[in-house]
Amino acid sequence: MIRLTSVCKDYPTKAGPRRVLNNINLTIKPGERVGILGQNGAGKSTLIRLISGAEPPTLGKIERNMSVSWPLAFSGGFQGSLTGTDNVRFICRIYGVDFEPRLQFVKEFSELGIYMDEPVATYSSGMRARLAFGISMTIDFDCYLIDEVLAVGDARFKERCRIELFEKRRHKSMLIVSHSHRYLKGNCDRFLLFRDGRIEEHDDFNEVYFRYKALLGEAFETKEQMVAAMQ
Repeated sequence: MIRLTSVCKDYPTKAGPRRVLNNINLTIKPGERVGILGQNGAGKSTLIRLISGAEPPTLGKIERNMSVSWPLAFSGGFQGSLTGTDNVRFICRIYGVDFEPRLQFVKEFSELGIYMDEPVATYSSGMRARLAFGISMTIDFDCYLIDEVLAVGDARFKERCRIELFEKRRHKSMLIVSHSHRYLKGNCDRFLLFRDGRIEEHDDFNEVYFRYKALLGEAFETKEQMVAAMQ
């Protein structure tokens, strides 16, 4: 289980601290898939980084009683002067797992070819994301943090990502940030809507998406009209 209690996150600005997350209380249970919606800058990716441990909260407490992935396709932890292969080796050492079979998986999955032996600093953002996703799939976590990961790559690569995540790991907990209504509706059990630094929890996707569209200024008169528009 993951539990956030009274979590706040501030970032410095020229005008003073800006509170992005304000008094967040949230529990993620084993096997739950939670979809996250909100406007750009609402704090969705910030929440993912806090839960992963990549950043600390300004206030509040985060309890993790199950293993949590880094944000999938997040490449900020890579050492740019090392090759893709050496970054795989480094991660395997941290988690105490065998290197060779995982390197073979990452090579085949990422399809980076000869670039696996080039410094990660020379990679494009898409190549870094492929490497990060491939490495993420070699470590077994109880909860996966997914921030628009299927925006990476062509249709074939996206389908491979979908199979690895949602079929082979269907019993795992997941927090999923996405702007795709089909992606969220098809893969999540409940939903969080970010509004003014706080979250609203919903079990019904049509209800949360109706409210999300209103935030974007794309309001429908009824949920029925919205559902028809999504067909």
